[in-house]
Amino acid sequence: MNDSASTPDGEASDAPLTVAIIPARGGSKQVPRKNLRRVGGRPLVERAVRAAAAASDIDLVVVSTDDAEIAAVAGSAGARVISRPAEISGDTASSESAILHALDELERSGVRVGIVVFVQATSPFIPASGIDEAIALLRTGRFDSVFSAHETYGFFWRRDEAGAAAAINHDAAHRPRRQDREPHYLETGAFYAFGADGFREAGHRFFGRIGIVEVPERTAVEIDDAHQLAVASAVAGIVDDAPAEHVPVRAVVTDFDGVHTDDTALVDAEGREHVRVSREDGMGVSLLRRAGIPMLILSTETNTVVRARADKLRVPVLHGIDDKAAALAAWAEGEGIDLADIAYLGNDVNDLGAMAIVGWPVAVANAHPLVREQARIVLSRRGGAGAVRELVERVLPR
Repeated sequence: MNDSASTPDGEASDAPLTVAIIPARGGSKQVPRKNLRRVGGRPLVERAVRAAAAASDIDLVVVSTDDAEIAAVAGSAGARVISRPAEISGDTASSESAILHALDELERSGVRVGIVVFVQATSPFIPASGIDEAIALLRTGRFDSVFSAHETYGFFWRRDEAGAAAAINHDAAHRPRRQDREPHYLETGAFYAFGADGFREAGHRFFGRIGIVEVPERTAVEIDDAHQLAVASAVAGIVDDAPAEHVPVRAVVTDFDGVHTDDTALVDAEGREHVRVSREDGMGVSLLRRAGIPMLILSTETNTVVRARADKLRVPVLHGIDDKAAALAAWAEGEGIDLADIAYLGNDVNDLGAMAIVGWPVAVANAHPLVREQARIVLSRRGGAGAVRELVERVLPR
């Protein structure tokens, strides 16, 4: 985001701004509370705000919503929030009406808008570089409105009233090779950009000379139902550029079995359990401790091996915990650490509650699928094989 041109609330700007507007109402029939559902560990509305803010030519990010929780999440992510009235917040309300309302509210506060980038939170993988390309195309005067799309060479068909198939973009009797076919472009729904004055006059996102910003097909996921949400969650670790991501937290909390261990146990004739741990993980914990970053082991199991390993690592442990979320929240309050500043590393479904309340839910490579979906980051290492060390290295200052 272009900080030099950004405008605080209520402060007039001399030059027209380039503003990203994200309509995000609270209601949704297909996926309840859709804009707050998490993909890659982050609510969809937060992902949209951060993607827009990452574009270098965006001056201001605005979220238009009728929902207090969405407003809180958007505000925490750095967006300016505009309250949307009930009459344009229902199922039949158009996105255009929300954008027009937002423009009116911005003008009342003294903000002049030159270019609008309409961003949809239901697209979880919005490329910031594509937004910058869209803005550049408008500023050159080449186009009046542009939209994101990906190239496709698919053969499209439709059904007539009798149910018979009819070719749309090709001759069914002639099947040319891909290299001999004209590409078409499929709208992704991620973002649209246009001049504010032209939009007011047209009342629609498409007007004048319309241009296309080509984006990678892998980013073209639009969430309208539960299946699409599941697909987005499953591929987030691949589409997101997570492997190099720094984890700027003030504390690290981990599960034990399946995180510090490989989730197997050897039981001797006396019924005593023995687990396999990683010395590499032990060194990682030592480095974290030296850096002065608090760590906690939180385990459902009540087992002497958990206490013994925690003592060896010189890390506090809470075990025999059924409600990990409540225990974690109480520990964080006692330490004076905001939950948003905590990374929680888990591997199985009993970790989901704790992962849902922290800012950085993290999963080991071999975690349960539901845990991988909840995670903001999926590590490359398995539990008991350096996963803790991998997380520590992302946490430590670079």
